[in-house]
Amino acid sequence: MKRILHIITLFAGLSLASCTEWLTDKGPGTTELGDFFTSGETALQTVNAAYVPLAWEFNNTYFCEWFIGDVASDDALKGGQNIGDMADVYDIENFKTVSSNTLLLDFYRAQYQGIGRCNLVLQNVPGMSTDETMDESTRERILGEAYFLRAYYYFRLVRLFGGVPRVETPITSSDDWRQPRASAEEIYSLILSDLDNAQRRLWKKSEYADEDMGRATRGATLAMLLKVNLYMKNYDAARTWGAELLKMGDNEGEYSLCPNYADNFTLAGENGPESVFEIQYMEDPTSDYGEGYGYTRGTMTTSLTRSRSTIIFSTTRTGWGFNHPTQDLYDEFEEGDPRRDVTILNPTDDQIVTPSEEIYLGNRYLNRKYAMMTDNAGTPYRLSHATRSPINNKQIRYADVLLMYAEACLESNTDLAAGREALNRVRRRVGLGDVELTRENLRHERRVELAMEGHRWFDLCRWGIVGQTMKAYMASESEEARAQMGTFVEGKHELMPIPSEEVRLGSLVQNPGY
Repeated sequence: MKRILHIITLFAGLSLASCTEWLTDKGPGTTELGDFFTSGETALQTVNAAYVPLAWEFNNTYFCEWFIGDVASDDALKGGQNIGDMADVYDIENFKTVSSNTLLLDFYRAQYQGIGRCNLVLQNVPGMSTDETMDESTRERILGEAYFLRAYYYFRLVRLFGGVPRVETPITSSDDWRQPRASAEEIYSLILSDLDNAQRRLWKKSEYADEDMGRATRGATLAMLLKVNLYMKNYDAARTWGAELLKMGDNEGEYSLCPNYADNFTLAGENGPESVFEIQYMEDPTSDYGEGYGYTRGTMTTSLTRSRSTIIFSTTRTGWGFNHPTQDLYDEFEEGDPRRDVTILNPTDDQIVTPSEEIYLGNRYLNRKYAMMTDNAGTPYRLSHATRSPINNKQIRYADVLLMYAEACLESNTDLAAGREALNRVRRRVGLGDVELTRENLRHERRVELAMEGHRWFDLCRWGIVGQTMKAYMASESEEARAQMGTFVEGKHELMPIPSEEVRLGSLVQNPGY
């Protein structure tokens, strides 16, 4: 599937953003969409293009999702060279975000680029004839992929901003440019509908050829149905979808936990037995830095999170030191839990070359999961490009599925024994003893199992405990960190502001407090 990153896509303009050049009159040589969708190969190319915005991390600034999922939470501090390094992230970290935040604008627009591409598939592929490159089964799969991806993009938007414009067809007229803001409930309704359409069409992971690993699968769709219903507090539905996915994983051999937890974060472990859905990246030494949304072949995450130390990464390329795990997260791990040292790198004094740049507000910890530390001794992978690495981004792991299923059982007060077993399977994998199925134990396990993977902020918000958790965490931080922090405001900071450039289009109402 990494090969889709090579495809030159033609549909970047057919999305909801403020650039309107594509709405001008057609020029000589213009290809009509109806003339383009003439073969199965073009249908495949179009759905491949719909995956690409998932991998985008840079336009005007870096907008990796973990800058919100980790740094906004009690799991991470911003890091970087100093407090002024990436001011947009500093504002998110300290509850000082304003609607002109460039990171949020780039993230918002990237999701609508993806939605626009999905809409092209869903409008044009159903009427296409089958051929040697697309039989009926493949056409249904392509449609399933587009439904899944559209749901995924909308889910990324709604959990961050609340209600957003609901766009289900390609925008081809300036009359349709200013879309009203739908409610969060309306967006979730569309997400569930799209996921249902996807799960009825998509193939299992085992039914794909090796070169297609990374495409949306029925298992990934069931995982999203489980997850979205948890967010909506539809616990019975979440439990039902989760049970179906566990049957697929355990009884049909589609998924399992990696015996070695660390294998999830290596090149060799990519698309492995624990992988339910991950964003694909590839090795490519060619520089395209600064090319905006086209910057997609390798991930920025490794360079962004690696230490700035020239000793730790002396021959393998240093990084910029963002996303520092907090002391609060470090202390959350139980004694003897091997996940702590897979997740957090604690450099020695001898490994720190420039303390003023490598210790951020008193914090020296580093995010190890995506730093590509290739063995337990900490030998780093040598990057072929200074700002790009090939490690995939794990969006949904089977461990996450087990914990979500356990939560659904707990909150629905049904199948509690099965939920307890799911929770403890995750613990046994790392050699820890069984515990009872309680909210405290479950939330602890989610935090340490999924730490630094971009989940924590969103978990705190959906549990309704983000305010109390962040206030307690902020009080426990270093004096240097507390001096930078703003005040968490209940009823405001659970959502990010709608980007001001989108509000100025005239049809969107800003979130409360911004």
